[in-house]
Amino acid sequence: MTGFSHFDTEGRALMVDVSEKTETERTATARGSVIMQPATLRLIHEGGVKKGDVLSVARLAGIMGAKRTPDLIPLCHPLALTGVTVDLTLDPDRNAVDITATCKLKGRTGVEMEALTAVSVAALTVYDMCKAVDRGMVLTDIRLVHKAGGKSGEWVAAS
Repeated sequence: MTGFSHFDTEGRALMVDVSEKTETERTATARGSVIMQPATLRLIHEGGVKKGDVLSVARLAGIMGAKRTPDLIPLCHPLALTGVTVDLTLDPDRNAVDITATCKLKGRTGVEMEALTAVSVAALTVYDMCKAVDRGMVLTDIRLVHKAGGKSGEWVAAS
């Protein structure tokens, strides 16, 4: 493993210069979950949360989060995303809302942070919309599961 790329020789933070990198198609997919009480999951499924349609609002929030990543993470490059998908599904066996986000672009740097931010913001939105009935929800397992493109090629997380 090489050293960290976001520090200069004197240890000061820097934004990596990607101007010499080749533009390639790049994608990244991240996942995470919000674990909750069975009654909370039931409210989401039945549309009974007072703040509105939890899954639709969280989907939009996740997309917005991906687009705002460089405003939140100091050394991220502003990117011209060509696609962002955020999918939320209910898993009654685990009392969970599972979130998957995929970001795409043609550019000089990857979109892993955008996918991770999309999942995180969607999960935070689920929490915000449901906290009045379940303050014990847990945001968990937010992780990168796939990336493709660029010099390092494809990477897939171990199952």
